[in-house]
Amino acid sequence: MNLLGIDFEDWYHPELIQKHHDIKNKNPIIINRMDKILDWLQKNETYATFFMVGELLIIKPELLDKILGQGHEIAFHTMRHIRLDAVGFKEKFQDELKEFDRLTDGKSKGFRAPTFSLNRNTAWVIDALLENNYRYDSSVVPAKSKMYGIESADTRPYKISSKSIDKNDPDAKLTEYPLLVTNFLGKKIPAGGGFYLRFLPLKMIEKAISAYNKQDIPATFYIHSWELVPEFMPKIPLPLTDNFITYHNLKDAPRRMSQILQKFDFTSFARFSAT
Repeated sequence: MNLLGIDFEDWYHPELIQKHHDIKNKNPIIINRMDKILDWLQKNETYATFFMVGELLIIKPELLDKILGQGHEIAFHTMRHIRLDAVGFKEKFQDELKEFDRLTDGKSKGFRAPTFSLNRNTAWVIDALLENNYRYDSSVVPAKSKMYGIESADTRPYKISSKSIDKNDPDAKLTEYPLLVTNFLGKKIPAGGGFYLRFLPLKMIEKAISAYNKQDIPATFYIHSWELVPEFMPKIPLPLTDNFITYHNLKDAPRRMSQILQKFDFTSFARFSAT
């Protein structure tokens, strides 16, 4: 069994859009397509964990009941999709955790950092999660890319602490579910979703999942909400590289993800940990 997370963000949340545009008129679009995403999951007979940007629950509180009502899980993706290493964010994080706890009636037990921004400088987040009764994190990518990654990290789930974010700490209480990686030309690269779902050959991703499963390791995979409804994602002008990362092969993302779900079994983090 493998793990599926949906990073639920609206069109203005991705880092590469925030980086170049100070968007003041934030009219959400993607939150109005929740029913389509839930229908897609039902069609694929798959449960998922929704890593939710909290401000979207303020705008549309009924999203929570829709997610939980169909057997899926709610988890935290910060309130406004701000990187952990943003100036002053550490001081705000405890308040954000408490606000999300109030919005979800204490249902959230998992966390994913925006743009996988957990690293040795932001390891303080692990202690904050523990203080708020969180059970797991899924912010580590065991390969180095332009925007994120901890190349030395374990590939199988392990116990994580603020003193040991890449290797198992037997005294730790929080479980880390690292994202899927694979090898290409002797180098580890991310393969667990997002841009890599749209860029890498599907056979390479499927081979990586099979390799994990043969070692009894769950492949942790993710897709953004806006990748599941690409027809509603506005085309925002970006520099060439950032435009490529954000929009490359976007229209094909739902088909590619569906093909993976048809070949491999996936479930939510909560259901996986309960087995």
